[in-house]
Amino acid sequence: MSVNNTLFVGKVFLTFDTLPSTNEYALDLLAKSKPSEGTVISAHHQTAGRGQYGSCWDSEGGKAITLSVIFRPVFLNISRQFDLNIAVALAVHDLIRKNAPDVDLHIKWPNDIYIGNKKLGGILIQNAISSKKIASSVVGIGLNINQKEFPSELPNPTSLLLSTKHEHDRDTLMQDLCTSLEARYLQLKAGKINELKNDYHQTLYNFQVPAKYERADGQQFVGIITGVSPEGQLCVQSGRGVEERFGFKEIKLVY
Repeated sequence: MSVNNTLFVGKVFLTFDTLPSTNEYALDLLAKSKPSEGTVISAHHQTAGRGQYGSCWDSEGGKAITLSVIFRPVFLNISRQFDLNIAVALAVHDLIRKNAPDVDLHIKWPNDIYIGNKKLGGILIQNAISSKKIASSVVGIGLNINQKEFPSELPNPTSLLLSTKHEHDRDTLMQDLCTSLEARYLQLKAGKINELKNDYHQTLYNFQVPAKYERADGQQFVGIITGVSPEGQLCVQSGRGVEERFGFKEIKLVY
């Protein structure tokens, strides 16, 4: 498969029946050769998929999108790595909004995609650094598309099918995803980070809504998400108007 209506994302589109991990395949490809920017690696079934910070990603063969895209965002300083996360999360949000316009869709910091209070998918970005710049990035995306059932140990999964009550064509969605990824990436490359951040905040799960959170030490508090710092930390206003910044796994939502 090759994507026709893009400049570079998906022009090289490698499809496999089974891979342990599309991200690992992309990283190996980068180590052994010079793949063109926008190269996509997709698997019908991923046997050892990973989520953010070592968590696992479980998907049913042929009923999910599991793919990785190679980018070369050398224009990004390493201190602004999270800007790429913002662009990618928005691209995935754009894809789902186009195909499911009526669902309650949000980006849950740092890079999960939620419909209502349930997880539709996630993103894993692995960067290679050179001279304080990002030499290459492997953007892994996993989205539940046509699954009806999930392993019982998953806390809150959903799929596009369950959310919209009808099946979706996986190949069409992957082509649409390439289009939205390229559009948001080019927006980032053009330096329009303020526009990207505004869009990200507008769809951020629990943005400016009081909710109960728990710190890593177990202390609970009511806070309001005010945004995301340039370094990618979650900014939460807690008692007496004091704003705190949290890294990944330093805070969690209490349902």
